[in-house]
Amino acid sequence: MDRTDHPPIRPTATLALVSMGLAYWAAHLVVLTRYGWFRDELYDVACARRLAWGYVDHPPLSIAVLAVVRALAGDSLVAVRLVPGLTGACVVVLTGLMAREMGASRFGQILAAACMVAAPVFLFTTHIYSMNALDLLFWTAGALMLLVALRRGGAAWLWLGALLGLGLLNKISILWLGGGMAAGLLLTPHRRHLATPWPWMGGALAGLIFAPHLLWQVRTGWPTLEFMRNATTEKMVPVGYGEFVKMQLDALHPFTAPIWIGGLVFCLALPRGRAWRIMGWIFLFVFLLLMTSGTARASYLSPAFPMMFAAGGVAWEDWLSGPRGRRLRPALVAVLLAGFVIAAPFTLPVLPVDTLVRYAAALGVQPHQEEHSRLGRLPQHYADMFGWEELAATVAQVYDTLPPEDRARCVIFTENYGEAAALELFGPRYGLPPVISGHNNYWLWGPRGYTGAVVIAVGGDREDEEANFREATLAARTACGDCMPYENGLPIWLGRDLKTDLAALWPRLKQYE
Repeated sequence: MDRTDHPPIRPTATLALVSMGLAYWAAHLVVLTRYGWFRDELYDVACARRLAWGYVDHPPLSIAVLAVVRALAGDSLVAVRLVPGLTGACVVVLTGLMAREMGASRFGQILAAACMVAAPVFLFTTHIYSMNALDLLFWTAGALMLLVALRRGGAAWLWLGALLGLGLLNKISILWLGGGMAAGLLLTPHRRHLATPWPWMGGALAGLIFAPHLLWQVRTGWPTLEFMRNATTEKMVPVGYGEFVKMQLDALHPFTAPIWIGGLVFCLALPRGRAWRIMGWIFLFVFLLLMTSGTARASYLSPAFPMMFAAGGVAWEDWLSGPRGRRLRPALVAVLLAGFVIAAPFTLPVLPVDTLVRYAAALGVQPHQEEHSRLGRLPQHYADMFGWEELAATVAQVYDTLPPEDRARCVIFTENYGEAAALELFGPRYGLPPVISGHNNYWLWGPRGYTGAVVIAVGGDREDEEANFREATLAARTACGDCMPYENGLPIWLGRDLKTDLAALWPRLKQYE
C-alpha cells in the first residue's frame, strides 16, 4: 500500500483501540482516590473559584474546564479525577488513529496504542487533574490533525489552528509543538502548503484564540515570565544531556524504546518513511530544544511521544510483515503490556505505601529528584498527596483556642499555594477563617481586606515572625507522615498586631515560583 494513501477504516482495529482506551480509563477508576488530593489539584480548585483569563503559573482553559466539573459534580476527588482519566483514554485511541493515518493496519495501530498504555509518565499525567492531561490531548490531537491537513489541505488547517489555539489557552508549552511543525514544514516537501493561505489562516486563528490570555499577561505585568524565570533559576535541578536522555527512557519505559526510536529512524532515515519525515523533524526539534535548556523535566517532552509511537507502529508493522515476523507480533504487544504491569505502581497508586516502598527497594528504584527540595521515602509526585487534611485539623486546633473577638479578625497565611488551597478546601469542615498567601496567584488575589490584627501563619521562623508581629507565639507543629519533608514539622504561629499594615506589606510577600 502507498503510505501516502489514506488507509481504510477497519472496524476490528477501531474496536480494539476503543477497548484499550476504556481499559486504560478503568485502571484509573480502580485507584481514583487512593493516597489523596495532589498539591496542584487543590490549587486548581482554588483557581476555579476565581475564574479569570489567566493565572501566574498557567493559562485559563484547564481551570475553566474544572469550573464546569465543579458546577456539575462538586468538589469531590472522584469528580475532579474523572476528566484526566478519560483524557488518557482518548489519547490511547488517538495514538492508534495517528498510526492508521500514517498507513498502519490493525497491528501497527494496536502497537502504537499499547506503547501509550505502557509509558509510566502518562499514567500519572492522566491520573491527577492538571493542565498536563489536557496538554497531552492537544498535542496528540494536533499531531493527528496535522497529518489530516497535509493530506486534505483546505479547512483542515483551520481545525489545526483551533486545536493549537485552545492548546495555548491550556498550556503555553504547546508553542514547542507549533515551532516543531513550522520547522518540519520548512525542512520537507510539505513546504508547498505554505504557498497557500490555509496554514497562515490556521496560525492566525490560533493567535486569535490565545489573545485574551495574552492581554491578561499585559495587564498584570507578565507574571508568567517572572514565574518561569524564577522556577528555572531557583527551583529546578540542572539536567545534563545524558541525564535528559536517561530520563526519557525511564519515563516512557525502556520496553517502549525500540518502538519510538524505530519510529524516529523510520521517519528521518528510511525511504519508506519519507512521507512522514515531518513527524520526525517535529520530535527532533522539541527534543533538542528541551535537552539544551539544561533544566527540563522528563515530562516536558512526553507529549511529543505519541507521534513517535504512531510512527513506530507503522515501522514495526513493516519490519514484522513476513511469516516469522507475524508470529512475533503478539509477543511484542505482550511485552509492552508486561512493562505496564511492572511500572504502573511507580506512577499509578495501585499499592499501599509500605508495599510500594518494598517493591521499589526490590527493583532498586530510587525516587528521582527534579527540584531542590529534599525527598522522603516517596517520590515527590506521591508525597504531595499526603498531609493536607491533617494540616487543616492542626490549624483548626490553634484557631479553636482563640476568643470570639480574635476569630472575627483572624486570617490564615501560608508559605505556598498547596497549603493555602488545602486549607481552603478542607477549612469549611473545621470552621476555619479565610486563607491568604504570597505564592503565585494567591499574591494576585491580595490580602482581601485583612489588616494582620490576628494571623495564624503556617511556616516561617521565629526571627521573621517576631520582626513582623508585636506578639508571636509558636502554637503547634504539623505532622504529616509521608508528605514532602518540608511540610512535616512546620511551625504554626499565632501572630497578633502586625507592625506594618498588611496591604502595605503585601508587595514584599510576592513569591512567583
